[in-house]
Amino acid sequence: MKKLILSIAFLFLALMQMQASYILIPMEEEQKNHIKAYGIAYWVLEHEVEVYWLLNYRGGSFAFKNHVDFQDECITRDVSYQVIPDGKFTKILEEIAHPEKNMDAIKLEVAPKIAVYTPDVNAKGETIQPWDDAVTLVLTYAEIPYDVIYDTQVLEGKLAEYDWLHLHHEDFTGQYGKFYASYGSRPWYREHVQKMEGLATKHGFAKVSQLKLSVVKGIRDYVAGGGFMFAMCSATDTYDIALASAGVDICDHIYDGDPQDPNAQSKLNFEETFAFQKFKLVRDPLQYEYSNIDVSSTRKVDMKIDYFTLFDFSAKWDPVPSMLTQCHTRTVKGFMGQTTAFRKDLIKSEVLLLGENKPAGEARYIHGEFGFGTWTFYGGHDPEDYRHFVHDPATDLNLHPNSPGYRLILNNVLFPAAKKKKRKT
Repeated sequence: MKKLILSIAFLFLALMQMQASYILIPMEEEQKNHIKAYGIAYWVLEHEVEVYWLLNYRGGSFAFKNHVDFQDECITRDVSYQVIPDGKFTKILEEIAHPEKNMDAIKLEVAPKIAVYTPDVNAKGETIQPWDDAVTLVLTYAEIPYDVIYDTQVLEGKLAEYDWLHLHHEDFTGQYGKFYASYGSRPWYREHVQKMEGLATKHGFAKVSQLKLSVVKGIRDYVAGGGFMFAMCSATDTYDIALASAGVDICDHIYDGDPQDPNAQSKLNFEETFAFQKFKLVRDPLQYEYSNIDVSSTRKVDMKIDYFTLFDFSAKWDPVPSMLTQCHTRTVKGFMGQTTAFRKDLIKSEVLLLGENKPAGEARYIHGEFGFGTWTFYGGHDPEDYRHFVHDPATDLNLHPNSPGYRLILNNVLFPAAKKKKRKT
């Protein structure tokens, strides 16, 4: 009986200690798996437990109340963690709150519902296009759930069901990625054109460019109403080009059956765009470029020294850009894409630069607000594949669990959990 009472006492003491402790996931260089750490934070939110995002504290660490299930999950996913007593966590918060410390503690409250705008996938969940997508790769690796949507769902108003939207490497101008010269005779390209033309007809549009413009406007309304939109590679500049060229035919006959408007350039309306202004269209339908926003064909940067630098922001006064730039390094390897980076002189003055290659005059990572929501553009295709080509194999993130470039994507995924806004209806 005495042993039973003693055992119960020890169990009670252990439970009390667990309840009065926190799990800290450090995000500095010593972290074994930075990418899966984001997945842990998301998983804890799914279990309706608040997560502290400790901006600029040990690389942007996460902390939440201790539970044996959370410890087990960290072990299972090979994520480094520490169990600290309640008193020590209080001291960490006090340190972070000190006015001379460039740190802040942000509460993440609800796991954001995520949508990825991408073409139809096959039974294995693989995209029908012959290239991968960094965001779907990292979401899958981090074990963060998402839904796949495309034009039909956007036109039906389904975006209102989601907190965060990623735009796959889409060409919103209706020119099929301007792949005609290189891949126009390939079966995958012809199949894509046929599917897109069928989709446009299904929704009552005479051209694919008209369908895409309607989709772009639907996404714009989603952002204006409080949504969070993230885009990479060609989904960045073509999104703004589509907005600026609304009602203007910028597609050559090989893409839509009739010639371009010869005065298209002078008819662009830069007031409608999110990020870019005063850009010039690339009118040649056989040139693999949309406009002079992108620097891919003009940059002279050696791969060995191709890096961009993240800006430092005040965590207490500028928590949004601070969240988006949390990383264990301020210098990130550059990487190419159909849209690699953005000419700084074509970016609107109100747009926030998050990362740049200053010597090259390139912005790599930019952010802005529109209505009640926000958008973020990230240049390049794959942070761990410097020059990714059509049909290249997908990156194995098991080989890159600490990728700074992929961390930036996941900062955006968690961002809505910290900044929930009332969506305008």
